[in-house]
Amino acid sequence: MKRPVVFLDRDGTLNEEVGYITDLSRLVLIHGAAQAIRLLNQHNVAAVLVTNQSGAARGFYPESHIQALNERLTELLKLEGAYLDGLYYCPHLPQGIVPYLAQDCLCRKPKPGMVQQAFRDNSCLDSARAYVIGDKSTDVELARNCQAKAVLVTTGFGQQVIDGSYQWKVNPDFIASNIGTAISWVINDLK
Repeated sequence: MKRPVVFLDRDGTLNEEVGYITDLSRLVLIHGAAQAIRLLNQHNVAAVLVTNQSGAARGFYPESHIQALNERLTELLKLEGAYLDGLYYCPHLPQGIVPYLAQDCLCRKPKPGMVQQAFRDNSCLDSARAYVIGDKSTDVELARNCQAKAVLVTTGFGQQVIDGSYQWKVNPDFIASNIGTAISWVINDLK
């Protein structure tokens, strides 16, 4: 039986938005994030991370640092009894300074490459019951590009998106004050 799936942004959605995280200790979960992911786990809804991480392409740190940050996120969730079913990141940026990462790719949100890869990697994910939760216009547009429902959280850059001072105006299916409210809405929407 296919499982519903929630594609989650990382920075500003699951962990506090602090800019490019060069020190692993600066990756701190937003209050209630682990409990929200655990709720997905308990309802057999796949939780899949999809995150743009251009810090390596910009030369701020090596690509291995992105992997270390994601390992820290995974460990912080595990400490509170939650887990991710998949984890995908895009390290690319067309105007990056690291040659092998300076490219226009199909995985950088809002393009659907990471979501498409997740569906290829796991045939039990149900594309008809898919959601994207994030704090940026690119997350809402990713949902539209994947025929998923879009939830914008007002943590991170979300409130600035709503105000029109960051990225561009979008029309998500739901606006949530935080990841916990977003996940509760998804669980209710699936009923």
